[in-house]
Amino acid sequence: MDPVPGTGRRSMLTFPHVHSRRRTGRRTGRRVTAGLLTAVLLSGGLALAPGAAAVPSAADPVAAITPVRVNQAGYLPDGPKRATVVTAATEPLTWQLRTASGAVAASGRTVVHGTDAASGDATHLADFSAYRKTGRGHVLVVDGSSSAPFDIRADLYDGMRSDALAFFYHQRSGTPIEASLVGPAYARPAGHVGVAPNQGDTNVPCQAGVCDYTRDVRGGWYDAGDHGKYVVNGGISVWLLVDSFARAERAGTASALGDSTQRIPERGNGVPDILDEARWELDFLMRMQVPEGKPYAGMAFHKIHDAAWTGIPTRPELDPQPRELHRPSTAATLNLAATAAQCARVFRPYDSAYAKRCLDVARTAWAAARANPELYAPESDSTGGGPYNDTQVTDDFYWAASELYAATGERAYRDAVTSSSWHTSAGALTPTGFNWADTAALGRLTLATVPNGLPAADIRRVRASVTAAADGHLATMAGQGYAVPIPANGYVWGSNSQVTNNAIVIATAYALTGRQRYRAGVLESMDYLLGRNTLDLSYVTGYGDSYARNQHHRFWANQYDASLPNPPAGSLAGGPNSALQDPVAQEQLAGCSPAACYIDDIGSYSTNEVTINWNAPLAWLAAFAAER
Repeated sequence: MDPVPGTGRRSMLTFPHVHSRRRTGRRTGRRVTAGLLTAVLLSGGLALAPGAAAVPSAADPVAAITPVRVNQAGYLPDGPKRATVVTAATEPLTWQLRTASGAVAASGRTVVHGTDAASGDATHLADFSAYRKTGRGHVLVVDGSSSAPFDIRADLYDGMRSDALAFFYHQRSGTPIEASLVGPAYARPAGHVGVAPNQGDTNVPCQAGVCDYTRDVRGGWYDAGDHGKYVVNGGISVWLLVDSFARAERAGTASALGDSTQRIPERGNGVPDILDEARWELDFLMRMQVPEGKPYAGMAFHKIHDAAWTGIPTRPELDPQPRELHRPSTAATLNLAATAAQCARVFRPYDSAYAKRCLDVARTAWAAARANPELYAPESDSTGGGPYNDTQVTDDFYWAASELYAATGERAYRDAVTSSSWHTSAGALTPTGFNWADTAALGRLTLATVPNGLPAADIRRVRASVTAAADGHLATMAGQGYAVPIPANGYVWGSNSQVTNNAIVIATAYALTGRQRYRAGVLESMDYLLGRNTLDLSYVTGYGDSYARNQHHRFWANQYDASLPNPPAGSLAGGPNSALQDPVAQEQLAGCSPAACYIDDIGSYSTNEVTINWNAPLAWLAAFAAER
């Protein structure tokens, strides 16, 4: 389970084969003690930030780092190529870009930036964007210190585009995960289909007092590291996958996400693979709708999960807990309305009957939410799964109305859009980003990009709000030593998803304007995730020289059980969380600067879990970045 940023709830993820374009080893040749490393760096004029000398973990308590921080996966030949250098030097330093053979390919001088507020690091910036040749194994050398090795190549993000999407197949409930698609280490029987010791998701009762019947709610994606399935987290996740395809269609690049491009059982069925994956979750979301003739008919049950928390590790097919449906909520119902309406619009050319079914479900859910506008999930409902409580749902109404209007063009939905306070509110797109609890931005992005019948002046205003928000994110990045599109106070639970979600706003501004500064901002956001940060660590499993590998998960639990795998490549860790909301973080990270409040330990669920709503924007961005 995953949290409202700044509060506390959790989430998780996995992968198969070793990609030929991916380095998978830590830099074992440069591992030294933290104290010695700091002393060496200080004597050479380059200094690490206090408290950032190492990234500890149970498996690797001291991982060597360098003061020259780069995107460890690499850079695109035609994209920005910037690095951050941690140093107390007050004058510019010389940098050299060296090829794998050691030859100097480019050189220049750093720019003194000063103290980065989020990390406390004294920083310089090195910009080698003018170098546009390709090659593998480059390093950036500054004042005698070398960065991690990195590539410069046009196909840099092709593997991540596939891996980040494969995460969702790994997380599927109710179907075997096939070795032929994921490799033997990640293969497993179907979870929660009623085969002992599972009690199944095919005949699930409600919590006491919620309903007197059972429902078949099989399928969908496990939310995170637990085995829960939550409609509001599933909603934003499936919306992002479908929106990724819709954006690529508008850009003329959707073939990379089309049929037979991904490692899923449905490949070859004539439907784009990313839509097949989204449908696995959409089918589950529609099963969560209260049936006709029952109390709250048309509403959506908020969630379904175990009656009590399971321990780590617990494979999905070995989970013995009873499963329970939890009370319907207005927020869940509006998530269903929004995503089913989006389904109707995007699936129509590929499966018109399915699109019609989606639209019928969306209309029913909208009407039910309008009849029950204040049915909130309680914060106290946190046994066995996260509460995902949310008492502000006007933003969800705006999102659902926007999607229904985009799908139908009908006046009633347009009126719901234009009468919403969110339609003109500057708060729809905020510096800290959208998330499952704050969804007005999703409606705004749809209205800005999908042709609709709003007045031309209204569309101009909506689009201008997107570019203005993107400009704000770029300004935030320009003021930082690591160019991160969140403010210094934005390192909350799931901070990496706030980074990715804001990068999607920037990418949308690029789609609306074609201005290269927006594309550059998206790529620099990826630089942060892939190693250009205070910890010199890639938060994406399998990418970079030193990357997160012990994310919180019940099956990908190698740190606790050597017979189980680490998370698969393409899994995004939640990232630094200055609130330190789990025992491991509290014990190991006391006194950390906000951007350094992360530990690669399976027990640190508040900094190191994986979840569908964090990987969905990563998949969106990887597809964007992979486009030539």
